[in-house]
Amino acid sequence: MDHITTAGGPAAGKQAPAKTRWYKQLYFWVLTAIVVGILVGWLAPSAGIAMEPIGTTFVNSMKMLIGPIVFLTIVGGIASVADLKKVGMTGLKALTYFQVGTILAMVFGLVAINIFRLGDGVNADAGSIKTSDSAAKLIDAGQHQEWWQFITHIIPSSIAGPFVEGDILQIIFIAVVFGIALNAMGKVGAPVLDGVQRLTGVMFKILGFIMKAAPLGAFGAMAYAVGKYGVSSLTSMGGLIALFYVTSILFIVVVLGSVMAFLKLNIFTMIRHLKEEYMLILGTSTAEPALPGLMRKLEHAGVKKETVGLVVPTGYSFNLDGAAIYLSLAALYIAQATNTDLSIGQQLGLLAVMLLTSKGAAGVAGGGFIALTATLTTIGTIPAAGIMLIFGIDKFMSECRAIVNFTGNAVATLFIARWDRTLDVDRARRVFAGETVEPLAATMQAVPAAPAAEVVPAAQPAAASAGDARAGGPAPAGPTGVVLSHNEAAASAGHASADRRPAYSETV
Repeated sequence: MDHITTAGGPAAGKQAPAKTRWYKQLYFWVLTAIVVGILVGWLAPSAGIAMEPIGTTFVNSMKMLIGPIVFLTIVGGIASVADLKKVGMTGLKALTYFQVGTILAMVFGLVAINIFRLGDGVNADAGSIKTSDSAAKLIDAGQHQEWWQFITHIIPSSIAGPFVEGDILQIIFIAVVFGIALNAMGKVGAPVLDGVQRLTGVMFKILGFIMKAAPLGAFGAMAYAVGKYGVSSLTSMGGLIALFYVTSILFIVVVLGSVMAFLKLNIFTMIRHLKEEYMLILGTSTAEPALPGLMRKLEHAGVKKETVGLVVPTGYSFNLDGAAIYLSLAALYIAQATNTDLSIGQQLGLLAVMLLTSKGAAGVAGGGFIALTATLTTIGTIPAAGIMLIFGIDKFMSECRAIVNFTGNAVATLFIARWDRTLDVDRARRVFAGETVEPLAATMQAVPAAPAAEVVPAAQPAAASAGDARAGGPAPAGPTGVVLSHNEAAASAGHASADRRPAYSETV
């Protein structure tokens, strides 16, 4: 769906734009690139491996924007609110939800592997298992990973370090502190807040440029993955891979679907609305490039900007439902394969340890294996070297992990917004159904005196008028929609164009 923002919008009597044809949609080209990449990696493995730089270059170009976008969005959201207690309560609610969701995901994995017991009969001797150099480094990192390190790791040693290393958790910490300080400065901080909101628009405009290369990046990443690991890995341990995928699908449909039903929304329409992001995750095997798109679309669906800015980035470190399912499945599979019997009490203890170790490896390269090794080392009853039994197929499960993580964060944000009573459910339902819904900022431009109640929820104008309390005068309409579109940011600067497309247009 192609959203085109105009100064007047439908309220000014202009006709809504026609939907973009399917062959011009970004998801179509990304899906095509994935299929071509699989064929190249399968039929010409050496050529597929040679495509690695294409995929890694695209992912790196996306990752360079993640830190600044997360920082600017959180700072803008916190600095804009009148009551900081609401921000704190939103964060507390989010962390509570994340922990409950993680526990349910792990329980799903434990139940699945206890029912099917795929590791029985493998009879692997832990002492004779050989570890590759790359796996040995991950095992060593996991063995030195303490459960409490995720707490001390939150505080960075420098301001610039987290942005250089791409450590989202530390960036969130800096952004929260900076946003609170900016909020406390009152009128003096108004110019800085305005600059933050304009910079956010610039970053999303850059993102729009990079997204044009998404099909090329997906092709390179998929061609390399298939060429490097081959389809033989899929067939040799297809049972475990299939169990992980089925368990993940059931978790999305049953657990996350139930949460969406409670919100009076449909999980399948939301997934369809986010299809471009899902294709991007499928092609790159990571959910990070899809983070900005998720934030834009949730805000457009009626979730407050500050809620999106706080919950979504935090969820990328704390709400890892897919990783939780993977950890519980993998740990029990290794125990079964090495003939290590675990009682129900020991399995519950394993779950408790994983709640901490999974957070400790957030944002770290090879984090899934580090968390798994840290868990096995802490428990002490399952040999850590057993991770080599699943090392070869980990790559083929990373896409599913990322998709479940991404879906869980989308649902979590909607749930927290409803918990805060700031979710426009009717707008979200219409947006997810594919209807052309006018962007929130455009509505407020068209009706400056009284924003339309049926389009903008009651809590939105307060966040939209961030500059009122800071500068003593009306804030430009642009900053409210700056995460949604650069068009409004340009408008507030005095050079709006009625026919410019927003940065998140889905047209290739």
